[in-house]
Amino acid sequence: MQTSVGNSHAKIILIGEHAVVYGQPAIALPIFAVQTTVRVTAQPTLNEPLINSPYYSGPLSQAIGQMQGIRRLIEQLWQQLDDQQTAFKLTIESELPAERGMGSSAATAIAIIRALFTFYHQELNQRDLLKLAALSENMIHGNPSGIDAATTGATTPLWFVKSQPLQPLPIDLQGYLVIADSGQKGQTGPAVKSVQNQMMSNPERTQPLITHIGELSQAVATNIAQNQLTALGQNLSLAQDDLRALGVSNSRIDALIETANQAGSLGTKLTGGGRGGCIIALAKTQTNAEQLAQQLRQAGAIKTWIQPLHALHTN
Repeated sequence: MQTSVGNSHAKIILIGEHAVVYGQPAIALPIFAVQTTVRVTAQPTLNEPLINSPYYSGPLSQAIGQMQGIRRLIEQLWQQLDDQQTAFKLTIESELPAERGMGSSAATAIAIIRALFTFYHQELNQRDLLKLAALSENMIHGNPSGIDAATTGATTPLWFVKSQPLQPLPIDLQGYLVIADSGQKGQTGPAVKSVQNQMMSNPERTQPLITHIGELSQAVATNIAQNQLTALGQNLSLAQDDLRALGVSNSRIDALIETANQAGSLGTKLTGGGRGGCIIALAKTQTNAEQLAQQLRQAGAIKTWIQPLHALHTN
């Protein structure tokens, strides 16, 4: 029986959270260590596609709630790619935790698109991939920036400035990135609103923090291109100081960051909207990274991943 597979991966924001809303640059990294896999198997005896996933299992037509974006995407692809409307079973397996700033919904969409295009022996370019992913992302998130879909389908770091096309960034960097899940869902909406309120009520204090994060993002682009691991770590920690001053960290995130720093991290910060979600910590060696991950789990992180940075090289 014909089976086709589509893969994607997680993403994290390396630097630039919140400042990106105000025109400053942000840098996103693909995280290959955290994967989503979709398998499509022909089921000609069925009347409609069948979904099997951690969130919902059953007929496509009954997928509602948080699955509506995925349902819309699958329906569109089924109509577009198959004149005969032959049914199939679509199985989603994802290592990405939901609502942690790692691009879970976008990674699922990217893997589904790749799996179905392979299943129907159709060629797929990057432009069409992202356009199709937007079908589900728009339904789930309203008006997303597109950075999640682009990065979960990318193989290199991406430079993002609001209202400008995403640009790939050169990277020549040794070291390891440890990602730790705090166990708390990120609260991007309230955090963004809080910064907006601060910008309106106290711009003299808030704007310099936003501007400084943008300057740090510029420096980090150089750090990752020129293998400046120590400087990168220092800049990540400085960005965390700004994010904490903006009020988008919380006690649990701060405690995990302190644990990482005491365990020898070269630099540590939250990633994503904040007030929960994940932190990232920089390590020089695989052994250092494993020690950091162990310490973070002992301090309460519910899951950790290690991404070798040399795996992202563009040269």
